[in-house]
Amino acid sequence: MKNKNKKQIIVFLIAIITIIVDQVSKFLAINLLDIAKEKVIIKNFFSLFCVKNTGAAFSNFTGQIPFLIVVSIFCIILIINIIYKEKYKYKLSYLSLGILLGGMIGNLIDRIFFNGVIDFLSFKIINYRFPVFNIADIGITCGVAIYIILSLLEEKLEKKKNL
Repeated sequence: MKNKNKKQIIVFLIAIITIIVDQVSKFLAINLLDIAKEKVIIKNFFSLFCVKNTGAAFSNFTGQIPFLIVVSIFCIILIINIIYKEKYKYKLSYLSLGILLGGMIGNLIDRIFFNGVIDFLSFKIINYRFPVFNIADIGITCGVAIYIILSLLEEKLEKKKNL
């Protein structure tokens, strides 16, 4: 098997693991938590709060599920295209693309089957309460952040190399 194929398989395995962890955590949240009732885990910091978000990040595009499904599918195709064309210079690339893809698919599954995304993780720091989110959201956010950082690092190294 070619080295590039092994790298792509690693990315897809990371995506599958992310999807499984995301969907199992949402299943547990739906079945063990009362909808829209906060369960405090660490007072004034962390709680579980199961809600259905019919929008995207920070509840943008609320109620526009068909649009969000189309956008999600487009982004998933784009990510898969990157996976097949990417020249993996950094091993973290596998992680970033895998958790990003897994997160996108995890939330797409929710939109298709639940007509919205199941969110349940709630954090409060000082007096700021973050929007409620889920494991897929963590994958998407971290995947994008790692990918951007690696891209900028690679660009910086290329500029140094060409000086």
